[in-house]
Amino acid sequence: MVYGYARVSCADQNLSRQLSSFAEFGINEKNIFCDKKSGKDFCREAYLKMVKKIKKGDLLVIKSIDRLGRDYSMITTEWNRLVNVIKADILVLDMPLLDTREKDNSLMGRFIADVVLQVLSFVAENERQNIRARQKEGIKIAKMQGVKFGRPEKKLDRESKAIFKLYYEGKIKPKEAIRKTGLKSSLFYYHYKKYLVLLKKELNKNKNR
Repeated sequence: MVYGYARVSCADQNLSRQLSSFAEFGINEKNIFCDKKSGKDFCREAYLKMVKKIKKGDLLVIKSIDRLGRDYSMITTEWNRLVNVIKADILVLDMPLLDTREKDNSLMGRFIADVVLQVLSFVAENERQNIRARQKEGIKIAKMQGVKFGRPEKKLDRESKAIFKLYYEGKIKPKEAIRKTGLKSSLFYYHYKKYLVLLKKELNKNKNR
């Protein structure tokens, strides 16, 4: 049995180019599975449904290797499972060297495909490391130049401080205080702790006068 797997990352992206390739290859429509989901992992509904059907001797066709996934370490693990555990074959249309089908009754096809995949994995991982290194270097330089990262911290207005004071004095309950400030529970307590620090400083100043 021949199966086709197509994937795009977003719901508004088009699968037509991949589906057209499968039609040219002669894959039956009922054996084509499509996902509109990120390739960060293999937890995709259509993909999981397809893999349950794939058996020894079946062929999985994909348009390009990145349609299978975007993480090459995960791709190589999944590739190994499909080819060496399930004993199915894989063909990548945009890269004919990635074709595990035996040629002339030899294992050459599978061997070449495995080597090419390993090389691609190395190149992809190396590029990821270079990108991370460049990002770290860029962030370091930006920080040295005074650039601040992350969301600017929300400053509390007088009304919020007044609510914190009432809560501190036990005049209102936590739920009411959170509702009145309009903050999420975690942010409320985060800012309340900061308010307590400021309050203690203020009280100490008053004592020393």
